[in-house]
Amino acid sequence: MTGANEGRADGYGRVYQATGDQHIVEHHHHAPAWAEGPDSVRHPAVGRPPVVLRDRVGEMDRLRAAVEPGAGNSVHVLHGMGGCGKTAVAHTLFRHAVDRAGRIGFWVNASDPASLRAGMLAVAADRGATDAELTGARSGLRPAADLVWHHLDASDQPWLLVLDNADTPAVLRDGGWLRTSPAGTVVVTTRQAAAHWWPGAELLQFGVLPRQDAALVLQDLAPHAGSAEEAAEVADRLGRLPLALTLAGGFLAHQILDPWDLAAYRRGLDGAAGHHPIELLDQGAETGAESRQLLSRTWQLSLDALAAQGLPEATALLRLLACWAGDPLPLALLAGAGLGAELHPTRVESALRGLLDHSLAELVPGRVRCLRVHGIVLDSVARATPEDQRERLAATAVRLLKAVLPEVPERGEQDPAVILLAPHVIAFLRRLVGWEVGAAAVEDAADCALRLVIATHRSGDYGSALTLAREALDVLTSALSADNVSVLRMRMRVGRALLRLGRFEESESVYREVLDACERTLGPDALDTLNAGLHLSFSLSNLGRFEESWSLKVRGAQGRETILGRTHPLTLLARTYLLGAVGHPGNPYVAALPERDEIIATGPTVIEDWRRIMGDDHLMRFGTEQNYALALSTAGRWTEALPHAREAVAGHERVVPGHPAVLSARELLGTVLAALERYEEAVEQLETVVEGRIRLLGPAHPWTVSAEALLQQYRNAARTP
Repeated sequence: MTGANEGRADGYGRVYQATGDQHIVEHHHHAPAWAEGPDSVRHPAVGRPPVVLRDRVGEMDRLRAAVEPGAGNSVHVLHGMGGCGKTAVAHTLFRHAVDRAGRIGFWVNASDPASLRAGMLAVAADRGATDAELTGARSGLRPAADLVWHHLDASDQPWLLVLDNADTPAVLRDGGWLRTSPAGTVVVTTRQAAAHWWPGAELLQFGVLPRQDAALVLQDLAPHAGSAEEAAEVADRLGRLPLALTLAGGFLAHQILDPWDLAAYRRGLDGAAGHHPIELLDQGAETGAESRQLLSRTWQLSLDALAAQGLPEATALLRLLACWAGDPLPLALLAGAGLGAELHPTRVESALRGLLDHSLAELVPGRVRCLRVHGIVLDSVARATPEDQRERLAATAVRLLKAVLPEVPERGEQDPAVILLAPHVIAFLRRLVGWEVGAAAVEDAADCALRLVIATHRSGDYGSALTLAREALDVLTSALSADNVSVLRMRMRVGRALLRLGRFEESESVYREVLDACERTLGPDALDTLNAGLHLSFSLSNLGRFEESWSLKVRGAQGRETILGRTHPLTLLARTYLLGAVGHPGNPYVAALPERDEIIATGPTVIEDWRRIMGDDHLMRFGTEQNYALALSTAGRWTEALPHAREAVAGHERVVPGHPAVLSARELLGTVLAALERYEEAVEQLETVVEGRIRLLGPAHPWTVSAEALLQQYRNAARTP
C-alpha cells in the first residue's frame, strides 16, 4: 500500500479507511424469510388434486355463481374436518374461475402468519405494488394488509382469492387480512367451524362423501383394482373420508412389484399380515407429503392449535373418545369424565367445545344428544396414544360406560342412550385388544358388553342381542382363554338369545358346552355353573327332554338357595322357574312327580315374596303370577288360574307394553278361557298373540306356529254348537 487510502470490497463487504482514529458502529438488517415470498400465487399449492371432484354439486353451484361476471364483495368459508376435501373443492373452483370465468386466481397459504403475509404481499406485487411500497410494508413503515387490499380493490381484472388452510382465524382477523372487495371473491378453507370467526361470510360445511361417490373416488385413481361394490366396501371401511380415499387410491395405483386389488386392501385395513390401517393409508401419500396429507399427522395440527389456545385438555378428551367408535355417542356418557391432571371434569366442556370448533367432532341431533368423531380420526389418535396412558384411559372408559349401562337391566324398553352404546362397547373391546392392555382391563370391558347384551335381550330384540354377543365373543376369545369367566358368561347370552329365537338345538349345544366348562373350571356348585344348568333346562324342555330339564331346575333352585338364601331375587327366580316347569303342558314326567302339588302350593308365597322384596308392580311378580296360573291350569284348576292369568296380562301390558312377554301371558290367558269354554274371548287373545309373534319372531318361529295351531283350535270350537 502507498500512503493514500485505498480499498476494495465485493458483494456485501464493506471497507472503512481513515487517516485518524475513528469509532465505527455498523448495524446489519437481514430480510426475514417471508420477504422472499412464495414461488407463485397464481398456481394452487395442493398435494394431489382430484381426478374428478365427486359429489359437492350443490356447493359447487353456489361457488361458481360467486365467480360469475359482476359477482364480488363476498367471502365464502369452506369448513370441515381435516381430510374432508375442502382444498379439493377450492382447487376445482380456482380452475373454473381461471379457465372459464375469466378471472385471475390467487392462492395463498394461510396456515401461519409468515406464509400468509408473504403470500398476500406477493398478491399485491402481482396487482402492481411498487418495490418501494412492498419494502415499506415489509419494514413496518406502512400497513401491509391495507397495501394488499388497496391494490386488490384497484385491480383492472376480476379475481378469486383462495386463503387455504386458515385453521387459526385469529391470524386473518388480527392483521385485517380478510376483507371484501367489489373487484373479487374470497374463498377460505378452514377446520375452524365457529361462526363467530366469520361474520358476514357464507359458510359451507363439508363432511364425508355419499357411498357411491366415495367408491368412484377409488375407481378414478385405481380403475382396475376391483369392482364397484368392492370399492364401495373399502369406502365404507374408510368412513368415506376424501383424504383416506385419495391415499387408498394412490396406494393401489402405484404398486409395482406386488400390486394389490381392493379385496386385498380391505383385508389389510382389517389387520391382515399385521398391517395397521393408518400406516397402510399413509403409504399412499406422495413422496415428501406434508402433515396435512398424512392421516397419521393431520389431526395433530388441530390439537397443537388447541394447545396453543390454552386447551391442552382437548388432546386428553380426544384420546378418551378414541376408546369408542365413530358412531353417534350419547353426550351423557361424558358426564363426570376426567383423567386426573390431564383432564379435570370441570374442563371437559371447554375441551369439547374446542374439538367442535376445530371440526374434530360434531354434534348429532336426535332424540338423544350425541357427539360423533370420524372413525379414521379415532384410529389415528388411538395409534398415537402413549402406551403408559392406555390402561388409565381404559379404566376411565369403563367407569363412564358402567355409569350409563344398568347393572341389572329390567325387561322392557331400554333407555335409548343404552342401545346407542352398542357399536361403542364392541369398538372398545377391539381397541383394548389392539392396545394389548392387561387381561383385567379386557374383563372390565367384557362386563360392559355383557350388560349391554342383557339390556338388548330384555328389550325383546333377541336378534340384536345374539349379534352383539357373538361380536363380543369374537374379540374376547382373541385376548382371553376359552374358560375365562367373562367368555363363559357371554357364551351363555348367546345360548339365551338362540333359545328365544326358536333355535333350540343350537341353544342346547351352546349351553351344554358352557356347563361342562363351568363344572371343570369353577366347580359344580358355583353360581355360574348353576346358571348354565338352569338355562340349559329351558332348551331341553322345548326339545321335549323333560326329565333332564327338571333335574337341572331343581339343582339350580337348591344351589341358589344354599348360596344366596331363600328370598334372594335369583333364588325367587329359580322358584318361579319350578312353578312354570310343573305347569308345562304336555310334560308327562313332571305331571307324575310326587312333589308337584307341593310346588304348586308355593305359588302364593313366591308371589308375596316378590311383592315384599321388589314391590307390587315389579315385572317378576307378574311373571310369577303367570307361572302360577300355568301350574294351576295344567292341574285342571282353571277357575283358580283365571284371575292370576288376567293379572299377568294386565301387569305385563302396563310395565312392558309391546314386549314378547306380553304375548306369552296372553297365550296362557287364552288357554284358560278356552278351557272354561269361553272360546270367543280365547280367540280374541290368540289372534293378538299370532299377529304379535309374526311381527316380532317371524311366521316360522316354533312359538308362532304353536300359537296359530291353538288359534285354529279355538276358532273351530267357537263354531261348534
